[in-house]
Amino acid sequence: MSGFLLLLVLMAQLALAPMALAAPRPPSLAQLFDQALAASREGSFDQALPLWNQVLEMAPEDAAAWSNRGNVQLVLGDPMAAIADQERAMALEPSNPEPHLNRGIAEEALQRWGAAETDYRWILETPASPVSPASPASSDKPASSDKPASQLDPEVRAAALYNLGNVQGSQGDWLAARNSFRTAADSRPGFAMARSSAALAAFQLGELEQAERELRALIRRYPLFADARAGLTALLWRLGASGEAESNWASASGLDPRYRQPEWLQSTRRWPPAPVSALEHFLALASA
Repeated sequence: MSGFLLLLVLMAQLALAPMALAAPRPPSLAQLFDQALAASREGSFDQALPLWNQVLEMAPEDAAAWSNRGNVQLVLGDPMAAIADQERAMALEPSNPEPHLNRGIAEEALQRWGAAETDYRWILETPASPVSPASPASSDKPASSDKPASQLDPEVRAAALYNLGNVQGSQGDWLAARNSFRTAADSRPGFAMARSSAALAAFQLGELEQAERELRALIRRYPLFADARAGLTALLWRLGASGEAESNWASASGLDPRYRQPEWLQSTRRWPPAPVSALEHFLALASA
């Protein structure tokens, strides 16, 4: 559980995690809100939680504060509290998609795949309507701005699609997952993790040539992207190109040593079984 939650905060711009909201506030409340938000952004979640508590004592009708506190509750390992906070935000702003996205992530942490999928599909299928000033964060740290939202933000759409792909993959439907990852990547230019996830899903489906093309294209564009390097390592080993696999692995392992851990790949990064198995066998032979 803790590894999955930590991933939501630490994986930078490559994947999407809890969205955070913001709206105009009185000066004293705005200062406290900004302090809570800064602590959340810096990863000081033990400090952020009491600050959000103070914000909510002053402004119990602030949907953004409920959603942001829910993000912190999730990272601190309490997905049930996170869900409760997101539902308070939903009650205050029923048409806002971000709390649905955040609740879906908390539901994933509990492996409530059906509930999470329902939230993501609600975002994708519900017609956009004006909401109070709010803005999503396109990173894995809760963040915020004051950009008004009158239609579904492309980053929110990309996040919902990507997370839907993870849910579909967790339930073994890698064809649907691949399609969701591809659509997420198309929705947000530069969403490299979605491209990599689509390639890995193709690997799982036996579409090895397609997976290789996509991974090589990612590496050409992002030479220091560890996920694509590690994925290509597994694929090349599967294709019998052990020399080139070793060359890519030298780069991948130096960029991110977590790719040595099959459990992390499965439960946190959430690779499909076939590439995990291929990389595990490659590492076993390389060690021998």
